[in-house]
Order: sequence, then structure tokens, then C-alpha cells
Amino acid sequence: MPSVHVVGSLNADQLLEVPSFPGAGETVLGSGMRISAGGKGGNQAVAAARAGAATAMIGAIGDDAHGRLVRDALASAGVDTGPVRTTADAPTGLAVVMLEPGGDNRIIVTPGANASLTEADAEAGLAAVGPGDVVLLQLEIPAPVVAHAARTARARGARVVLNAAPAPTDPGCLTPGGLDVLVVNEPEAEAVARLLGLPGHAASPEERALALSAALDALVVCTLGARGACAARSGSGRTALHVPALPVVPVDTTAAGDTFTGYLAAALAEGVDDLAAALRRAAAAAALAVTRGGAMTSIPERREVLRADDCSRPTPGNAGTSHHAGTLGAPETPDTLDTPGPTTSATLSHSLKD
Repeated sequence: MPSVHVVGSLNADQLLEVPSFPGAGETVLGSGMRISAGGKGGNQAVAAARAGAATAMIGAIGDDAHGRLVRDALASAGVDTGPVRTTADAPTGLAVVMLEPGGDNRIIVTPGANASLTEADAEAGLAAVGPGDVVLLQLEIPAPVVAHAARTARARGARVVLNAAPAPTDPGCLTPGGLDVLVVNEPEAEAVARLLGLPGHAASPEERALALSAALDALVVCTLGARGACAARSGSGRTALHVPALPVVPVDTTAAGDTFTGYLAAALAEGVDDLAAALRRAAAAAALAVTRGGAMTSIPERREVLRADDCSRPTPGNAGTSHHAGTLGAPETPDTLDTPGPTTSATLSHSLKD
């Protein structure tokens, strides 16, 4: 069965609970502190593994207590840590997370050992990758390593998923035709659009996703927080698919995006060809994650997500909404997604496979 290979960052997360975020020159007293395993790469690897995919992590940690914490957390989630390199030349990456009541956060990351990851590390870690596998990338490691990993994966027939987070400042990883799926939130989508020279006046996230998809020749998924997610595929006309989020009371949103992305990558590896179903499952996983504290510790198991997804499954006539006309990932047909009725896998069959 195809597997997920994550090339990305590994951090220890130092979470500080604060009544409000401090302004310039202001000091606030926190009410709690904990240290746990995290990093965008590590979080997404754990999410993919808990979603049921065979998952391997390619990254770098320091020879320190934080590094051992991260490696142990990955292994306990079922992630293959063989390609994780330990270095004595840098500490494990550290993320300081300030968390407000209600779940909003501010995050500062120092890369540490993540900055030592090399193209050779990525190539060695991807040696076993083949057709059908999914290579999942983020931007908390050096950009040349991300670009090299994407090229290596494509050359070996694997699908490339790039979560463009943090928001990119260099277009080197955004080569048209160089990736299969781009996952972004709204600020990241705006940053990518600017780098690609696209108009900045898009009226909606759906319109921006359509423009990015056309520019990159890729499936573009934009997460919308409490509003769910939307997706657009080049060649699908002027259609964007939207799925709602599950209504929850957030506790900590730190791992929401990583949980969504890891579950989506697992759906790709699993062969799910109904984009609406894959997005609903990823959105359900993210919704469950924000009801818990921490990063890796908040990521739900597959059985929890399937149960939540079943409970929230839309009734016929409300399976997903679209914007504009046509279908996603298929030739133009008479308003398939704009017509009230269930979204079918036939309508979206090409979106996750092309």
C-alpha cells in the first residue's frame, strides 16, 4: 500500500498560557507552561499515521532531551523515525507558543537542527519512494531542501503535497507543475499569490484558490478556520468546492492546520478519490484537534475522526457547495456541483488522482 513520507521540521513546543498577548514593551503573567513534541513536519507525520497511513519522517533533531522527546513521540504514534538524523552540532528546534483563552495563538520558532537538514538527507530518506506514495513538505526547513525533495519525489513517480507554511517569501518551491497539491490558509494563500504575481484583489478565498490552481497546475486547498475549507483544481473550469467545519468550542488551535494536512495526505495515499469526502475527513480531524491542548497530543485517532465525520455527514442536497459553474477535476458539464444534490465520487474522481 502506498505510504506517506514527510520531509520537514521537528521541534519541542513550549506552550505558555496567557490571559492576552503582550504588546510592545508589555509583560504579562502566564498561568501555565508545558513542553511537548511538535514541529510542522512532526505534527503532520503523526496525523498521517493516526489517519492510518504507513508514515516515515525525514528530519533532524539535536542530541538532547528535546530531541529524544520528539523521536519517542513520533515512534509511539507509529511513525518510522529511521530517516530522522541526530546531530551534535545544533539543538533540537524550539517553538514558543503563546495561547490565549479561546484557543488563539502566537508562535515563534527557532529552527535549531532543522536548519541543518540537507538535500542529501532528503534524497536518502526518499530512496524507497515510488509511484502512489505521497511526499509531504512544509517550509520550516531550508527552501533548497524542500525544492530538492519535491523534484526527487516527482522523478520517482510520487505525489507531492506542499503545505506552504510558514508563508513563503521565496517562489523557488512554487514551480508550476512541480507539485500536485498545495495546502494553505488564507494569509498563506495571499502570500503565494503575491509571489506568483497574481492580482491581489480576489473577492473570496475560493477565487484565490482558483487563480492559484491555474498558475501552479495543481490542486489547491485553502483552509478557512471555523468556515471549513475550499479546494480548486486546474482544468476544472470556474468551480471551487467548499466543505464546512464541524462546530466546536476551540481550546488550542496550534495543530489544526497540521492535522488537516496530515489527514489529507493519508487520504491521498489510501486512494480516496472523492475530494469532498477527503476534505470532510480532514476538516473533522482538525475540528477534534482544536478541542484539546498541545500539538501532537491533540491529533485524533482515525476511529474518532470517522465517527465524527459520520455524525456530521451532510444529507442529500447539502453535501458540499460550489462557487461558479462546472465540475472540479473533470471536463465542463452542466453545473453538476451547482445543482442541489449529493456530491458524488464520480464528479470529483480526478481531483485526488491527477
